[in-house]
Amino acid sequence: MDGHQNLSKRAYLAIGMMLFALFFGAGNLIFPAALGQQAGSNVGWALAGFVITGVGLPLLGVMAMGYSGTKDVEELAGRVHPIYGLIYTVALYLSIGPMFATPRTGTVAYEIAIKPFTDGVVMDLQPLFLVIFFGISLWLSISPHKLVNRIGNVLTPALLLVILLLIVKSFITPLGGYAAPQETYATPSAAMLQGFLDGYNTMDALASVVFAILVIDFVRLSGATSRAVVTKTVMEVGAIAVALLGIVYVFIANIGATSVERFGLFDTGAPVLTASAEYLFGAAGQVILAVIVLLACLSTSIGLITSCSTYFHKLYSKISYKGYVVIFSLAAFGVAMFGLKTIISAAIPVLMLLYPLTIVIILLALSDSLFGGHRAVYAWTIAFTMISALMSGLEAAGLEPTFLETLFVRYIPFQMIGMGWVSFAILGFIVGLIHKSLVRTSKN
Repeated sequence: MDGHQNLSKRAYLAIGMMLFALFFGAGNLIFPAALGQQAGSNVGWALAGFVITGVGLPLLGVMAMGYSGTKDVEELAGRVHPIYGLIYTVALYLSIGPMFATPRTGTVAYEIAIKPFTDGVVMDLQPLFLVIFFGISLWLSISPHKLVNRIGNVLTPALLLVILLLIVKSFITPLGGYAAPQETYATPSAAMLQGFLDGYNTMDALASVVFAILVIDFVRLSGATSRAVVTKTVMEVGAIAVALLGIVYVFIANIGATSVERFGLFDTGAPVLTASAEYLFGAAGQVILAVIVLLACLSTSIGLITSCSTYFHKLYSKISYKGYVVIFSLAAFGVAMFGLKTIISAAIPVLMLLYPLTIVIILLALSDSLFGGHRAVYAWTIAFTMISALMSGLEAAGLEPTFLETLFVRYIPFQMIGMGWVSFAILGFIVGLIHKSLVRTSKN
């Protein structure tokens, strides 16, 4: 093989569909719906912010992994320092794996797809459902090489078809007018900023660097071997996936924004979707929504369990890949038993810590050639970003020292809105460039 073989259009589409389905899970349904309800008439501005973190960043994450030529996230983060690479990657995999994102797929699937049908049932069916859900996830995760066929060719087309049905009907039978925006979305700029932060909740930027590894492997298996072709293909496949994500976000948020007049405000996006589906399709609406949610959550759960098991098997091979699949499926089941609201609340401090570090490593990987990939630039930029990210994480957990919080809020631009890391990252990048030039000067 000459290493420059391009993939067939069918392979492109199947891998793109698989990546979309891996991304499109629990949060991708409930968060745009909740955002629409809260933003009301400012939904367009809120979506603009949401799309940056919910669509743009995942695409950049996939592109960064393809462009960097690294074999995994640990190698990329290891450009800062090998120990940092290991700690960051383990934290990342645990957060998108058994701690938060994987259990969330099970709890959202139950809340939206099963709970509405259990009126009058005295027994709590959630434990039984979670056993079945994670049992199926475990079974389908055992053979990762079959993911493209199982998800890209079967689950995703079915998922998209049912979502399309919901979207089309919402235009034929509008729910109502646009409600007045809530306080945090009151002005266009506030709505855009809040939308940007809401996009963190999907966890897709964190997952993008992980799912990209799966995509790169499948692209290579499909015949592309040269780095240039792999990079180009990964970027194009990523574009297919996030374009589909963006389209779905726009329409789900619109359903949320026009639902307040009819149903009132809800705490989360789950009941928004349940009420809307029932209104649009009657009794069949619940079934349609249940199918969407089960397909979306199951495909994401499989992708996360597969990715985590592959990484940890590489890290500690004395436990087999299948052994890790069992461990992570059981762990996800255990955490899911705490319920959706608890998982979302517990995840926020961790997201406020990991998101800035992930965004910065993605941007550094994409701009690597500008500073010659010098370790000092990676190390200083991440070190400075870490200061602000730790503060944001502690603040979200309610553990920040008061004097430090006052200091940060008063003197650090954007800290009050959880974006103080931008100033720190820029400062760290400049210090890194100075360090790099001093090293070069001393060598000369």
